[in-house]
Amino acid sequence: MTASATPLIELQNVHKWHGDLHVLRGIDLTVSRGEALAIIGPSGSGKSTLIRLVNRLEAISEGEIIIDGVPTARFAGRELRELRSEIGFVFQQFNLYGHLTALDNVSLALRKVRGVPRAKAEARARDLLDRVGLADKAGHFPSQLSGGQQQRVAIARALATDPKIVLFDEPTSALDPEMIGEVLAVIRELPKAGITILVVTHEMAFAREVADRVAFIDGGTILELETPEKFFSAPSHPRTRRFLQQVLSPLSAAEAS
Repeated sequence: MTASATPLIELQNVHKWHGDLHVLRGIDLTVSRGEALAIIGPSGSGKSTLIRLVNRLEAISEGEIIIDGVPTARFAGRELRELRSEIGFVFQQFNLYGHLTALDNVSLALRKVRGVPRAKAEARARDLLDRVGLADKAGHFPSQLSGGQQQRVAIARALATDPKIVLFDEPTSALDPEMIGEVLAVIRELPKAGITILVVTHEMAFAREVADRVAFIDGGTILELETPEKFFSAPSHPRTRRFLQQVLSPLSAAEAS
């Protein structure tokens, strides 16, 4: 896929503190319209915090985040609600409403946030469930679905408001291995539809195959930002090389066995 040269997301000298802990340290990053960016790094490096700042699930401490040309770091109230309606978010743990069916989980934001009539919202939800391969599960509750199916419902929900951007926070980390592929297959199709995606992931093969660029974060700093080809074959930062040796060697051993 080929991403547009026009930045859709810009982070300018972004810092985040949690008390005395300096989680993000002067992040500068641009993401083009239609780009797929994979974000990888060790646990506690600031990956999840970075994407949570993009749609303001967490408040920025310093710096600026510009979405489609508009500074958003100080948004509140209606502006913040409108921002979030244009940025879908898919969590590790699905976060579906257990008392609602798959259909209602997907249509809820359209009805409550956008004021879309129920019939129209449900028609949209059915189309999205079909898109993620769950047309026959519309009437099922989360407890009646597998983990992979729940995560696909969560992706359909994130797409309901036609977002410009979808953020994924380790979307396969809570899944059994046999369910990971079905979720990654759905994510793989989104950039083809022109949706900009940022994916925090431990799935190196997925990052290599789908991403336009891969960002490696450690200690709250982006140490490497390259195409998958260069990132995986010739990383320039020593810390990146050590990280890849650690995570890729067990994969190679597993494949060999």
